Amino acid sequence: MHRLLVVHGPNLNLLGKREPEVYGTVSLEEINQSIQQLAKQLAVEVKIIQSNSEGEIVDEIHKAIEWTDGILINPGGLTHYSVVLRDAVAAAALPTVEVHLSNLHTREKFRQTSVIAAACLGQIHGFGAESYLLGLRALAKILESNSGNTE
Repeated sequence: MHRLLVVHGPNLNLLGKREPEVYGTVSLEEINQSIQQLAKQLAVEVKIIQSNSEGEIVDEIHKAIEWTDGILINPGGLTHYSVVLRDAVAAAALPTVEVHLSNLHTREKFRQTSVIAAACLGQIHGFGAESYLLGLRALAKILESNSGNTE
């Protein structure tokens, strides 16, 4: 069974209340429940964390090197400027998928660039809470293919 770290970045604890016209009305708890349900279906184990602290997220990624097979990450506002987080993802050298609720390309200019993306296998954005589930499916499929257990 593959093990994955799911990371929710700064301010994502406010989902459902924070700018619902941009991020939707689904709460972080509801997203986490959906992730857990899909993880069971995909036969993957997930550890889910949320932090408003860049350093804490970096520490969790460092710890994950020892036990996880991949990372699903929504870096939140860190997406656009955190070279530190980008370097942590690159150093972990784990298959990583970046996800976002909103479509970055339709947002403000400063939100259209991800410094994290180049250290990831791919990026899924613009599908609301479904972005997480699409990312989880993609990551599970990649890990399955890499281990030689294709359907």
